[in-house]
Amino acid sequence: MSKHRLSLHSFLLLATCFVTPQAFACSACGCTLNSDWASQGLAASGGWRFDARFDFFDQDQLRSGTDSVSRSDFSYPDDREIQRYTYNRNYSFALDYSPNKDWGINLALPWFDRAHATIAAGDTEISTSHDQGIGDLRIVGRYQGFSPQRSTGIEFGLKLPTGNFSDRFASGPQIGATVDRGVQLGTGTTDALLGVYNFGGLAPDWGYFAQALLQLPLASRDNFKPGAGINANLGLRYTASERFTLQLQINARIEKREQGANADIENSGATLVYLSPGLTWKISHRFSAFGFVQLPLYQRVNGLQIEATELASVGLHYIF
Repeated sequence: MSKHRLSLHSFLLLATCFVTPQAFACSACGCTLNSDWASQGLAASGGWRFDARFDFFDQDQLRSGTDSVSRSDFSYPDDREIQRYTYNRNYSFALDYSPNKDWGINLALPWFDRAHATIAAGDTEISTSHDQGIGDLRIVGRYQGFSPQRSTGIEFGLKLPTGNFSDRFASGPQIGATVDRGVQLGTGTTDALLGVYNFGGLAPDWGYFAQALLQLPLASRDNFKPGAGINANLGLRYTASERFTLQLQINARIEKREQGANADIENSGATLVYLSPGLTWKISHRFSAFGFVQLPLYQRVNGLQIEATELASVGLHYIF
C-alpha cells in the first residue's frame, strides 16, 4: 500500500458527537475528534469497511463562561442545579460501503455506558443515574465525484431517534424522576446532517484534511429540541513510515442553546476547541489500530455546565 493510501488510515474516530445527546443541565459533549475514514478518501476504491472505537472521558470540571468554577463557592440548597460528574464509556460501530469511487454510505451506531451525578435545584444531597444501551443511529451518504482527484466531497444524511430518552434517577432525592434530556442516551429527535470535506498533500510525507458537518434538529419531541451544532476539523499528518502515521488535529464544536419546556435553555450551548495528537498503526494490509488524546484549547459554555479536562479514544479499522 502506498504512503498516500496509508496516510488516509490516520483519519480515525467516528464523529460520535454527531449522535451523542447534548446538554440539558449538562455540558456539550467534548468528543469532537474526526474519524470519518471514507470522507478522507479511504473508500475511494470502493468496497466494505468496518470501524470500532472506544471513547472514555469524565466530565467533572464545573465551568461558567470560559472559567472553571469551584463547587465550594455554592451553598445548598441552591436555586440552580450543581452537577457533580458525567462519566462516559462509549463504544461506536460503523459499517461503510462504496459501490464506486464517487458514492458511498456510512451507518454508525453508538453504545453508551453513562453514569451521572448531580445536586438538583433545591436539594442538598446527590442524585445519581447509570444508563447503558444504544444511542441514535446515524446514516450518512457522500459524493466526491467533483474532480478526477476526488479530494473534495459532500455529506448528507440523518440522525435517527433510536436511543432511549426516558432513563430515571436510581438514587438520591430525585429517585424515580426522569433524568435530564441532555444526559439521556438519545435526543428523541430526527436531525439532518450536512457536511463538506477536502483532503490532499502539502509536501512529501505531509498531508492535510479539513471537514465541517452541520447537525440540524428537524423538530422537537416531548417539549425538547436539542441545539443545532456544527463540528469543524482540521488535521495534519506525517506519513514517512510505512507502518505508523502521526497526526495532529484541531477540533471545534459550536452548539446553540436547546429549546422547549423540557430544555435547560440557560445552561445549554457551548463553543469547544481541542488539540488532538494521535497515532495510527498499520497492523496488516486490511487491519489498522489507532489512539488519540484530546486536550482543551478553548471552552466557553452558557450558564453552568461540566466539561472534561482530557479525552481519549482507541479503535480498530478493517477493510473487507
